[in-house]
Amino acid sequence: MGRWIFAGLLVGGLGYAGYSILVDTARVGEPMAIGVFAFLGLALLIALGFEFVNGFHDTANAVATVIYTHSMPAPLAVVWSGFFNFLGVLFSTGAVAYSIITLLPIDLMLHVGSGAGFAMIFALLLAAVLWNLATWAVGLPNSSSHALIGSILGVGLANQLLSDIPGTSGVDMAQVQKVLSALLFSPLIGFAGALLLLLVMKRFLRNDRLYREPEGNAPPPRGIRALLIFTCTAVSFAHGGNDGQKGMGLIMLILIGCAPTAYALNRTLPESAMPAFVRSAQVASAAYAAHGAGGTPSIDRAREAVVAGVRAKTVDKPEVYTGLAVLSRDIGDRIGNYGALSRVPAAAVPNLRNDMYLVLDTTRMITKSEGAKSRFTATEIESLDGYAKELERGTRYIPLWVKVTVALALGLGTMVGWKRIVVTVGERIGKTHLTYGMGAAAELTTAATILMAEFMGRPVSTTHILTSGVAGASVANGAGLQVRTIRNMVLAWVLTLPAAMLLSGLLYWMMLGLAGVLSR
Repeated sequence: MGRWIFAGLLVGGLGYAGYSILVDTARVGEPMAIGVFAFLGLALLIALGFEFVNGFHDTANAVATVIYTHSMPAPLAVVWSGFFNFLGVLFSTGAVAYSIITLLPIDLMLHVGSGAGFAMIFALLLAAVLWNLATWAVGLPNSSSHALIGSILGVGLANQLLSDIPGTSGVDMAQVQKVLSALLFSPLIGFAGALLLLLVMKRFLRNDRLYREPEGNAPPPRGIRALLIFTCTAVSFAHGGNDGQKGMGLIMLILIGCAPTAYALNRTLPESAMPAFVRSAQVASAAYAAHGAGGTPSIDRAREAVVAGVRAKTVDKPEVYTGLAVLSRDIGDRIGNYGALSRVPAAAVPNLRNDMYLVLDTTRMITKSEGAKSRFTATEIESLDGYAKELERGTRYIPLWVKVTVALALGLGTMVGWKRIVVTVGERIGKTHLTYGMGAAAELTTAATILMAEFMGRPVSTTHILTSGVAGASVANGAGLQVRTIRNMVLAWVLTLPAAMLLSGLLYWMMLGLAGVLSR
């Protein structure tokens, strides 16, 4: 019966996605050809496959503690965790999804519907899935977030090497540093947090059963059992809210490339929001013009100046400000004339979306630069921040059906293939069996860290935080660590970025060549 329910949910989720795409494209008058629909279906299957693998690879960490402390039987634990992963995705904000996307090269983001754009998406997804499966096969708790980010960096660097782009413009290094710092420090927080929490628990909760190996297969006392189930629930929900968003952002790129009219702009924004949008564009245009080089270049020249500034990471220049002034005024005029994003004609959508995306990212870079803070007044910076938020509302959104299908993929993935990782977390990190206190300390620390990262819009690794938390709790409990397992885990963590980068770069080069052959 469980297998039938699993199959029914899987088929139902894919059917719901296909139906939603047909309805969305028909509503905007952009019916899909069979070939495009089949191509889109393949791309979505690979993206959802990444989330499915993410489910059984990463979420096994969440259920390890309740399984090894006999708080829940394994079949119930994985279904329970899958359900709360599902809810975590549904209630996520979307901030993490777009923090991942901003790592991608600006050239590919502006041409996501081209052969190079699709090669980028396929290469980074396949590389992340292959590395995840390789580490899962040997039972190593590796990070899906690390694998995906490594794949994105590999595609960016390959794009830079295969083109005549100067400097490091193939990768947004400032965003890379921000994302990698979150991935680097979160395991340290997990280790230290779980260690300190268990020491505090030992000081104030003097029940010896909390810190001893469980006896036989007997479940823990009711209060301890409730605590462990709560921590498993919290980690599962937090994991869904953070990791689920990574697949959402990539799915939105696929949809924008295949069906721009339906998905490139947020057509759900009400008409009543447009006057405020137009005013913010006009105010931002005036602020940029006041610090620009003067003159009124054409739209094409303005766009070229801004793209050149972003590529070279030199946006704090008068010619870039002039370009932004012209583009912002044009965006405001066009949206004002249409009256609502839902009325933008199909032919105008890609160009308008690209301009909005370009201005948004450049404005974000400018408001965070020290040079701009000394050049613009506080009022002008505030108006530019408000304008960026309006642009974000117009271009960065996630339809409900995308959340539902990603939630299903992640939740269903939790229910298969979990055993290899669970055994490593439960038996092979500390020198003794996982205790009730160790499990609670590790998972409480993990849930708090992930939820804080989601609030800040930072992608973090559930695997790294929880396994570090288990290691910290083992040290606090006097259990010691199994050096061989820790060495293998650290080796996998260290190798993930370069391995994923190399794999995605090679795949991107191969697919780019294939796209060139097919276009002839």
